[in-house]
Amino acid sequence: MSTKEERQNKIREIITSEKIDSQDALLTRLKESGIDITQATLSRDLKSLGASRISDGWSNYYYSFPSNNKEGITRDEYIKAVHFGVRSIEFSGNFGVIKTRIGHANSVAAALDYFNIPEILGTIAGDDTIFIVLREGCVKEDLIESFKSQIPDISKEA
Repeated sequence: MSTKEERQNKIREIITSEKIDSQDALLTRLKESGIDITQATLSRDLKSLGASRISDGWSNYYYSFPSNNKEGITRDEYIKAVHFGVRSIEFSGNFGVIKTRIGHANSVAAALDYFNIPEILGTIAGDDTIFIVLREGCVKEDLIESFKSQIPDISKEA
């Protein structure tokens, strides 16, 4: 049995060296490496490590760590993830809800993290919805302006 640290290091190693498209595929790779864990443990580890699923710009997505960008994800790929994934953005005060295509909320949230948009205090991504909190004193229009400066043609979605 491995320690949590060893297990998470192996998860990071696998994700940064291969395109892993599902938790089942990752569980299989971990088992091949001698680490046998449950789906629930893997989900907690992925969340703890900050792993998210990134769209390839088409119809596939895979796990990545955007903060270290070892997958070689380009700015254009993040832009594609936003354009492909975002369906709508709505606000109520300093709270926002971004609706995405099913399964694309994590890749869009990862793109928002990559762009480091200053108006966003934080995000929570589900399967097809991202909850965003704007910083104190920021309004929807401020965020939309930042989107436009970072992500061309975002106003089509907003």
